[in-house]
Amino acid sequence: MSTSLKTDLTVGVVQQPAWPDKAQSLAASEAGIREAVSRGAQLVMLQELHATHYFCQFEDPALFDLAEPLDGPTGQRLEALARELDIVLVGSLFERRAPGLYHNTAVVYDRDKGRVGQYRKMHIPDDPAFYEKFYFTPGDHDAARNEGFTPIDTSLGRLGVLVCWDQWYPEAARLMALAGADLLLYPTAIGWDPSDDDAEKTRQKEAWTLIQRAHGVANGLPVIVANRVGFEADHSGVGDGIQFWGGSFVCGPQGELLAHGGETAEQLVVTIDMARSENTRRIWPYLRDRRVDAYGDLTRRFRD
Repeated sequence: MSTSLKTDLTVGVVQQPAWPDKAQSLAASEAGIREAVSRGAQLVMLQELHATHYFCQFEDPALFDLAEPLDGPTGQRLEALARELDIVLVGSLFERRAPGLYHNTAVVYDRDKGRVGQYRKMHIPDDPAFYEKFYFTPGDHDAARNEGFTPIDTSLGRLGVLVCWDQWYPEAARLMALAGADLLLYPTAIGWDPSDDDAEKTRQKEAWTLIQRAHGVANGLPVIVANRVGFEADHSGVGDGIQFWGGSFVCGPQGELLAHGGETAEQLVVTIDMARSENTRRIWPYLRDRRVDAYGDLTRRFRD
């Protein structure tokens, strides 16, 4: 744990719909940020790809025009908000890194310091209605360059920022914890296929919540999750669209829910007792008892 997080930390999560129109989407993001700050939030996190609709439901080369460099208009707007409101802000960009090279990137802005780091999504899905491999290159992992599973240092502590599909992988959370993260943060875009029945929808959403709470338990860390809401059609006409289920939440280091959102736009604001991570790790010392001498096969694809 860093020494900077020994007191209460008030965090805000913005859960919103989004549209192809960046101006409309970013206006909703800004309104949510300002509302969260008005309620005392010091750290605010937005959902994955909050500046546009979830365009990965189909493959269209023209949609690469939505991408921006890190210091493009969306990044400048978020940076200015963090400075004006004196907060740490975690936003999301469809990043154009170079010609033909694009990432799904979470970006961290720290008060008057501006952009202090970014995390490029490492696990890239390719499933019906989530065709992200067409659009996004996985991030690099290079701890020496602060890339990959490396926390981002801010004035409020070390942020273990991961993105959506990363949230299913215990390895990603553990590597962030081993690198000294004070919190795990997951900007997300996940929802239901409208053709799924109610039982399947319940199983999916409960599994999604459970796995992330489990990362908090296994690592003794608070977890912050932001998901989008609303129905977004598949404009190609092939799929049935996605009903994004919201359900954003904040939990403590034993997986206890501190705040939990519904299925409509809202802002979650809750105070986390950051000292509990140290106390929890003293009574549940998972990191102490890890058998690091026996885990080598984890780097293999499969044990035949």
